[in-house]
Amino acid sequence: MDLPYCANQFAEHTQTLIAITARLAARGWTPATSSNFSMRLDQQHAVITVSGRDKGQLTPADFMAIDFDGQAVASEQRPSAEALLHAHLYRRRPEINCVLHTHSHTQTVASRLYAGAGRVHFDGYELIKAIAGNTTHDASLTLPVLPNSQDMSTLAAQVEALLDAGPLWGYLIDGHGLYAWGRSHSEACRHLEAFEFLLGCELDLLRIAPQRASRLS
Repeated sequence: MDLPYCANQFAEHTQTLIAITARLAARGWTPATSSNFSMRLDQQHAVITVSGRDKGQLTPADFMAIDFDGQAVASEQRPSAEALLHAHLYRRRPEINCVLHTHSHTQTVASRLYAGAGRVHFDGYELIKAIAGNTTHDASLTLPVLPNSQDMSTLAAQVEALLDAGPLWGYLIDGHGLYAWGRSHSEACRHLEAFEFLLGCELDLLRIAPQRASRLS
């Protein structure tokens, strides 16, 4: 069957994502078959994990192609319900080449804690420089927190508004987890790991200095 995307690139991206997901699963960031991962194939398609698979034991059969409407391409398998969130990022930002979504304990707790504020602020951390566009620790970085919804179109529209507002490399969903992306798979991994670290630091500081909770309002 003729495919509307490059089969060799699909195979290469699949192997890259298998390695990434195995590493993240080993850290406990993809519990109970949660999370989804993708890479751009071209200007119309992306490869993404199939819904409901153990992310620590993925094989090439656990990946499929979608278009930028989040629909399956040349496959009878079912993508994650959140495939539309990946697709909208690829459609909107041609420079994005990898999107990673995880459900670590730290990410999920932080998403609940900061949901009321709708954002997490990071100030003065050296690892702010790990996020593209930041060259000094003497800076502030904001990670949005969106309300959870089963309506992916609603979530996608909220992300569109955030993209309109300025540079954005990730967001949390309340009670859910973290989305992070990059211009390459290595940059996406760096962003994901940096956000995880920064969120962990903020949660630890709240335990040590509870008065910091006033920042959540």
